[in-house]
Amino acid sequence: MPSTLLKSAVNGTGVILHTGLGRAVLPQVARDAVMAMTDRYCTLELDITSGKRGSRHDLVTELLCELTGAQSALVVNNNAAAVMLILHALARDKEVIISRGQLVEIGGSFRMPDVMAQSGAKLVSVGTTNRTELADYEAAITDRTAIIMDVHRSNFVIVGEDTSVMLEDLVDLGTKTGIPVVYDHGSGAMTDLSQYGLGTDRTVPESVSAGVPVTCFSGDKLLGGPQAGILVGQKEWLDRMKNDPMMRALRVDKMIFAALHATLELFLDPGKLAALHPVTRMISESTSSLEHRAHILADRLRLQFAHRCRIHVNEATSEIGGGALPVRQLPTFVVAVTPEVWSNHALAKAFRLQQPAIFGRLVKDQFWLDVRTIVAGDIP
Repeated sequence: MPSTLLKSAVNGTGVILHTGLGRAVLPQVARDAVMAMTDRYCTLELDITSGKRGSRHDLVTELLCELTGAQSALVVNNNAAAVMLILHALARDKEVIISRGQLVEIGGSFRMPDVMAQSGAKLVSVGTTNRTELADYEAAITDRTAIIMDVHRSNFVIVGEDTSVMLEDLVDLGTKTGIPVVYDHGSGAMTDLSQYGLGTDRTVPESVSAGVPVTCFSGDKLLGGPQAGILVGQKEWLDRMKNDPMMRALRVDKMIFAALHATLELFLDPGKLAALHPVTRMISESTSSLEHRAHILADRLRLQFAHRCRIHVNEATSEIGGGALPVRQLPTFVVAVTPEVWSNHALAKAFRLQQPAIFGRLVKDQFWLDVRTIVAGDIP
């Protein structure tokens, strides 16, 4: 069987949104929704009442608006596509103002300046890497300015002196000048995660309530759904993007809409998220539960490896990953396997060649399995 074939895997890395392992694990209701739409026809672009052609763009708009407070919504195939569409539809051949401290590059060489260039928009960077003030934005505005852009620092933080402009202040500036502010939220957090020790980052509904005309974010990060780029905001700007010729190249299919709608519905009852939403469940699992599961896994591995490995349960930290909540860590427990015969690299390869493939962390001379990201039933 070719090694490049897409296969199921066990994520023992402790990185909840591991990009290489497919990011978010879909909720069961989302998986069921996808299956229900794949073995028969569906009303992707037909209105049941009138019998006439409808629009796939309306399938999740009402639900997204209810959850975020936005006037309108739109879905494309990932957040990079969302940024590209925004720039192409609203700022082609015009200028976009952005802080130098937000000219990010994330995994796969996705560079914000390159995306702007491909969209046909002209980048106008203001301020410095660690200090940008409102006056810098004001001084850069010309009659060619189409967008003021604010980008969440998805995969890094600046330690030390760091001055940036509050999103609300940018919105006020945009209102005064008639220039829309676009916020690239990135992670797609719909609920407050501070109760799990993950800081107080702004949620998507909070960005909408701050008056941001357009907010975009990923579907497969903290939202915990399928890969998608989601845009919410004011109808005026969303309509321009829906009608842009590029939109057809970026639209998503029936399976993405089915999975996304089912995932979004879970957020109507936040109290059930920890039970039904895998990403929330992984983030919220208690250390006592993690320790218990780690000892169970350690006992099973001791039986399998006998005297060939030393196996212990250690305290460690997990991370969110996927360009979401940089440097935020969660306390966890890992099963640390120290091989007596092989190298830790050889042991890691042996785990990867299992069915399903098992991925962990190499730490010094050990191979670690973090139980936070190992789903019940993952390891036979």
